[in-house]
Amino acid sequence: MKIKYELIKEEKNTQARLGKIKTNYGEYMTPMFMPVGTLATVKTLSPEELKNVNAGIILSNTYHLSIRPGEDVVMHAGGLHKFMNWNGPILTDSGGYQVFSLADKDNIKEEGVYFKNHLNGDKLFLSSEKSIEIQNKLDSDIAMSFDECIGYPAEYDYVKQSVERTLRWAKRGKDVFNNDNQSLFGIVQGGIYPDLREYCAKELVKMDFDGYSIGGTSVGEDKPTMYDMVSMSTKYLPKDKVRYLMGVGDPIDIIENVMRGVDIFDCVSPTRLARHGHAYTKYGKINLKNSKYKEDFTPIEDCDCYACKNYTKSYIRHLITSNETLGARLLSIHNIRFLIRLTEDLRNAIKNDNIIEYKKEFERNYYGKENK
Repeated sequence: MKIKYELIKEEKNTQARLGKIKTNYGEYMTPMFMPVGTLATVKTLSPEELKNVNAGIILSNTYHLSIRPGEDVVMHAGGLHKFMNWNGPILTDSGGYQVFSLADKDNIKEEGVYFKNHLNGDKLFLSSEKSIEIQNKLDSDIAMSFDECIGYPAEYDYVKQSVERTLRWAKRGKDVFNNDNQSLFGIVQGGIYPDLREYCAKELVKMDFDGYSIGGTSVGEDKPTMYDMVSMSTKYLPKDKVRYLMGVGDPIDIIENVMRGVDIFDCVSPTRLARHGHAYTKYGKINLKNSKYKEDFTPIEDCDCYACKNYTKSYIRHLITSNETLGARLLSIHNIRFLIRLTEDLRNAIKNDNIIEYKKEFERNYYGKENK
């Protein structure tokens, strides 16, 4: 079935929304953080460990899975859920971000994008139709339209042309989409330009997608600019469809953008930071490679995750500095749980209409200073 979004409550002081997403695998509350499993695995973690941190939707990547093992292999395995043994909803991105990081601007054509395989240099081509075809075969619950992800800054004229192309690609992808168990999201682009964001959002809404994503953020802009781009986009999106901000996982960015009406988020940061020995805590990020943790026999923080209930900073530091994989696993468990717990706390703040107070307290603790 197609996913359904139910708006339960709007916070009285902001645009924050408490909602529920109904999927083939049950119902999930929003706001929600979604762990990223690019290659059909969230790095170092098992499906059981993801369930234990209360993960709902997880992500996989269309481009990477089309390269390895290939969408036909996944299809013959019975689809992505069976292939990776995940009994929960999956969102696949279109591959657009990866493609545009590999392609020259001159190789972005109306028909699609020409680029090189990042593994062996082979010439590849991906179009809106091809991206949807791959995602239909992967059989994820949510597929993303193929869009042009542009960097920051970008000139108005180019962004305008890019938005028009993204809209044409969205229409072409929707026309070939043919999986009744899958939902298709449109992606709002437009850079920093309010009129282009408005135009793109309104045109996508006319196409009646199952949900909408905000793209073109976290591409080099500062935080206030990102927040402006999100606000420019969400105000034109329907209240009865889910809103997804792509590639954003910094804790304060999640809070700020929930306040601007975003429902779901994803980012590779919790597992990437973990592999480098970093942990999120209520009082900011810490680096467990630091020598001061060598004999710190306390947990990372007062947290309900497996890592904090069973291991100390000293032991995890030992694992990280010894290049033992268990260290990255334990920090990944903690970091993902931290962001999921953050969204759980935000749901309560929305229920209680006190999200502004929650944000101020979070920042006081996280940055260690008073807010002005």
